[in-house]
Amino acid sequence: MVTQYVFYILSAIAITGALFTVFSRNPVYSILSLIVTFLAIAGHYFLMNTQFLAVVHVIVYTGSIMVLFMYVIMLLNLNKETEPNKPLLSKLAAIISGLSLMAVLVVAFKDVSALPKNTVTNEGIGLINNLGLVLYQDYLLPFEVSSILFLAGMVGAVLLGKKEIQ
Repeated sequence: MVTQYVFYILSAIAITGALFTVFSRNPVYSILSLIVTFLAIAGHYFLMNTQFLAVVHVIVYTGSIMVLFMYVIMLLNLNKETEPNKPLLSKLAAIISGLSLMAVLVVAFKDVSALPKNTVTNEGIGLINNLGLVLYQDYLLPFEVSSILFLAGMVGAVLLGKKEIQ
Protein backbone atom coordinates (compact mmCIF):
# COMPACT_ATOMS: atom_id res chain seq x y z
CA MET A 1 0.00 0.00 0.00
CA VAL A 2 2.86 2.36 0.79
CA THR A 3 4.53 1.62 -2.55
CA GLN A 4 1.35 2.64 -4.33
CA TYR A 5 1.42 6.05 -2.64
CA VAL A 6 5.13 6.42 -3.39
CA PHE A 7 4.38 5.56 -7.02
CA TYR A 8 1.71 8.26 -7.21
CA ILE A 9 3.98 10.84 -5.60
CA LEU A 10 6.88 9.99 -7.93
CA SER A 11 4.53 10.09 -10.92
CA ALA A 12 3.24 13.52 -9.93
CA ILE A 13 6.82 14.77 -9.51
CA ALA A 14 7.84 13.33 -12.90
CA ILE A 15 4.85 14.82 -14.73
CA THR A 16 5.27 18.20 -13.04
CA GLY A 17 8.99 18.24 -13.80
CA ALA A 18 8.34 17.31 -17.44
CA LEU A 19 5.77 20.09 -17.76
CA PHE A 20 8.19 22.61 -16.22
CA THR A 21 10.84 21.38 -18.66
CA VAL A 22 8.64 22.06 -21.64
CA PHE A 23 7.02 25.31 -20.52
CA SER A 24 9.92 27.01 -18.75
CA ARG A 25 11.20 30.17 -20.44
CA ASN A 26 14.61 29.99 -18.79
CA PRO A 27 16.77 27.16 -20.23
CA VAL A 28 18.63 26.64 -16.95
CA TYR A 29 15.36 26.11 -15.07
CA SER A 30 14.28 23.77 -17.83
CA ILE A 31 17.42 21.65 -17.39
CA LEU A 32 17.01 21.59 -13.61
CA SER A 33 13.41 20.43 -13.91
CA LEU A 34 14.52 17.75 -16.37
CA ILE A 35 16.98 16.53 -13.74
CA VAL A 36 14.10 16.32 -11.24
CA THR A 37 12.12 14.33 -13.80
CA PHE A 38 15.01 11.91 -14.31
CA LEU A 39 15.38 11.43 -10.56
CA ALA A 40 11.66 10.65 -10.26
CA ILE A 41 12.00 8.08 -13.04
CA ALA A 42 14.94 6.55 -11.19
CA GLY A 43 12.64 6.30 -8.17
CA HIS A 44 10.22 4.33 -10.33
CA TYR A 45 13.05 1.95 -11.21
CA PHE A 46 13.69 1.41 -7.51
CA LEU A 47 10.00 0.63 -7.01
CA MET A 48 10.23 -2.02 -9.74
CA ASN A 49 13.15 -3.61 -7.84
CA THR A 50 15.68 -2.80 -10.57
CA GLN A 51 18.35 -1.10 -8.53
CA PHE A 52 21.05 -1.48 -11.17
CA LEU A 53 18.95 0.24 -13.81
CA ALA A 54 18.10 3.04 -11.38
CA VAL A 55 21.74 3.68 -10.51
CA VAL A 56 22.82 3.57 -14.16
CA HIS A 57 19.97 5.94 -15.03
CA VAL A 58 21.11 8.44 -12.40
CA ILE A 59 24.76 8.18 -13.42
CA VAL A 60 24.25 8.33 -17.18
CA TYR A 61 21.31 10.68 -17.61
CA THR A 62 21.28 12.86 -14.54
CA GLY A 63 25.01 12.89 -14.06
CA SER A 64 26.49 12.98 -17.52
CA ILE A 65 24.00 14.11 -20.11
CA MET A 66 22.42 16.84 -18.00
CA VAL A 67 25.83 18.27 -17.11
CA LEU A 68 26.65 18.29 -20.82
CA PHE A 69 23.36 20.08 -21.58
CA MET A 70 24.10 22.61 -18.85
CA TYR A 71 27.54 23.36 -20.31
CA VAL A 72 26.10 23.74 -23.82
CA ILE A 73 23.40 26.12 -22.62
CA MET A 74 25.90 28.20 -20.67
CA LEU A 75 28.32 28.30 -23.62
CA LEU A 76 25.60 29.35 -26.06
CA ASN A 77 24.60 32.27 -23.80
CA LEU A 78 20.95 32.25 -24.83
CA ASN A 79 19.46 35.67 -24.29
CA LYS A 80 15.93 36.80 -25.00
CA GLU A 81 17.22 39.65 -27.17
CA THR A 82 19.24 37.38 -29.47
CA GLU A 83 16.59 34.66 -29.70
CA PRO A 84 14.88 34.66 -33.09
CA ASN A 85 11.13 35.15 -33.12
CA LYS A 86 9.37 32.24 -34.78
CA PRO A 87 6.65 33.07 -37.29
CA LEU A 88 3.07 32.10 -36.57
CA LEU A 89 3.04 29.56 -39.41
CA SER A 90 5.88 27.51 -37.91
CA LYS A 91 4.23 27.56 -34.48
CA LEU A 92 0.98 26.36 -36.03
CA ALA A 93 2.81 23.61 -37.93
CA ALA A 94 4.46 22.44 -34.71
CA ILE A 95 1.11 22.31 -32.90
CA ILE A 96 -0.54 20.38 -35.73
CA SER A 97 2.33 17.87 -35.97
CA GLY A 98 2.33 17.35 -32.20
CA LEU A 99 -1.41 16.78 -32.09
CA SER A 100 -1.24 14.36 -35.02
CA LEU A 101 1.54 12.41 -33.28
CA MET A 102 -0.61 12.24 -30.15
CA ALA A 103 -3.56 10.97 -32.21
CA VAL A 104 -1.43 8.26 -33.81
CA LEU A 105 -0.17 7.15 -30.40
CA VAL A 106 -3.69 7.04 -28.95
CA VAL A 107 -4.93 4.93 -31.87
CA ALA A 108 -1.89 2.65 -31.65
CA PHE A 109 -2.24 2.03 -27.92
CA LYS A 110 -6.02 1.85 -27.60
CA ASP A 111 -6.11 -1.96 -27.62
CA VAL A 112 -3.11 -2.48 -25.34
CA SER A 113 -3.97 -4.06 -22.03
CA ALA A 114 -1.94 -4.07 -18.85
CA LEU A 115 -0.36 -7.20 -17.44
CA PRO A 116 -2.73 -9.42 -15.49
CA LYS A 117 -2.49 -9.11 -11.72
CA ASN A 118 -1.70 -12.79 -11.15
CA THR A 119 1.55 -12.72 -13.13
CA VAL A 120 4.40 -14.67 -11.60
CA THR A 121 7.56 -12.60 -11.36
CA ASN A 122 11.07 -13.42 -10.34
CA GLU A 123 11.86 -11.53 -7.14
CA GLY A 124 15.55 -11.04 -7.89
CA ILE A 125 15.25 -10.02 -11.52
CA GLY A 126 16.71 -6.51 -11.26
CA LEU A 127 19.27 -7.00 -8.53
CA ILE A 128 22.93 -6.32 -9.18
CA ASN A 129 23.96 -9.65 -7.65
CA ASN A 130 21.95 -11.64 -10.20
CA LEU A 131 23.14 -9.45 -13.06
CA GLY A 132 26.75 -10.00 -12.05
CA LEU A 133 26.27 -13.75 -11.83
CA VAL A 134 24.75 -13.94 -15.30
CA LEU A 135 27.31 -11.53 -16.77
CA TYR A 136 30.40 -13.22 -15.36
CA GLN A 137 29.25 -16.85 -15.61
CA ASP A 138 27.19 -17.16 -18.77
CA TYR A 139 28.50 -14.23 -20.84
CA LEU A 140 32.12 -13.87 -19.73
CA LEU A 141 33.67 -14.19 -23.19
CA PRO A 142 31.40 -11.63 -24.92
CA PHE A 143 31.88 -9.28 -21.96
CA GLU A 144 35.66 -9.45 -22.27
CA VAL A 145 35.56 -9.09 -26.08
CA SER A 146 33.40 -5.97 -25.76
CA SER A 147 35.82 -4.51 -23.19
CA ILE A 148 38.71 -5.07 -25.65
CA LEU A 149 36.68 -3.33 -28.36
CA PHE A 150 36.03 -0.37 -26.05
CA LEU A 151 39.74 -0.20 -25.23
CA ALA A 152 40.61 -0.20 -28.95
CA GLY A 153 38.07 2.59 -29.52
CA MET A 154 39.57 4.70 -26.73
CA VAL A 155 43.11 4.21 -28.05
CA GLY A 156 41.91 5.16 -31.55
CA ALA A 157 40.22 8.30 -30.22
CA VAL A 158 43.38 9.33 -28.38
CA LEU A 159 45.52 8.77 -31.47
CA LEU A 160 43.12 10.69 -33.70
CA GLY A 161 42.88 13.59 -31.26
CA LYS A 162 46.61 13.84 -30.60
CA LYS A 163 48.48 16.72 -32.24
CA GLU A 164 51.27 15.79 -34.57
CA ILE A 165 54.70 17.10 -33.61
CA GLN A 166 56.40 18.84 -36.52
